[in-house]
Amino acid sequence: MKTSVIVATHGRPASIRRLLASLAPELATGSREIIVAENGTPAPIELSLEGVALKHLHEPRAGKCRIQNRAIAQAASESESEILVFLDDDLIVAPGYLEAVEQFFDTHREFAAMKGRILPAEDPEKKVGPVAVYLDLPIADHGEEIIEVRGVLGANMAFRAEVLKQVGSFDERLGPGAGGHEEETEMSQRIRRAGFRIGYAPKALVYHEVDAARANRERFIRIARERGRCRMLHEKHSSLDVILKNVIALTRLRIAQLTGAAIPRIAREERRLAIARGMFDGLGG
Repeated sequence: MKTSVIVATHGRPASIRRLLASLAPELATGSREIIVAENGTPAPIELSLEGVALKHLHEPRAGKCRIQNRAIAQAASESESEILVFLDDDLIVAPGYLEAVEQFFDTHREFAAMKGRILPAEDPEKKVGPVAVYLDLPIADHGEEIIEVRGVLGANMAFRAEVLKQVGSFDERLGPGAGGHEEETEMSQRIRRAGFRIGYAPKALVYHEVDAARANRERFIRIARERGRCRMLHEKHSSLDVILKNVIALTRLRIAQLTGAAIPRIAREERRLAIARGMFDGLGG
């Protein structure tokens, strides 16, 4: 089974070097390759892995989906890969990660795509305190069993290459450097509409960095509002539907505030309202 690992990166040289170091033991064996897909920087950072042929794509224009699509095309044309693995640059993989990904696809032919397990690299609350609820980390933990899920998560996901050939590449209007978010959501919806299934692989484990700078309420709300606007780019919602979502979200937040709800509940309702407001922003196109 030929596997290509695609890591999109932007301005995190220390983080991606840690990730590559965690992947290196598995890249030196088997039919595997690594493609670093760097975007939005004036010049590529210097990267190398001893004993591993590292392919490094660079695009000075910002756009995670754009550079990922270039990497997909290269993996298809040069490597004829069967499995395409996508990882964010601010995490490290657990030992045996790639073996777990390949075993998942080998033994579960019913699944066209994989949502991997994502845990924090350290305890968020111990690092940043109660404001950890505003970190907005892409954590995915559905337990120890393989189950069917509705969608992948961009930080740790994989696809059968033949499926992406059928459903198409990532929507370049979405994701960091463009709309900001929702690229994996849109892809998941397209995969399900095509009749394919998505599975959760608990042994395909990665650990996400806990950056204290992300524990910021204003950032949390801004990102949620961006998500709402991105949602309007790839989903159809009527004006009435969007207005109703805003009314419901605002009501839920006010109730939580008036009843003295805990910070996690308040944060969830703030996020819900920010997404609804972002959808309202997107009504005008």
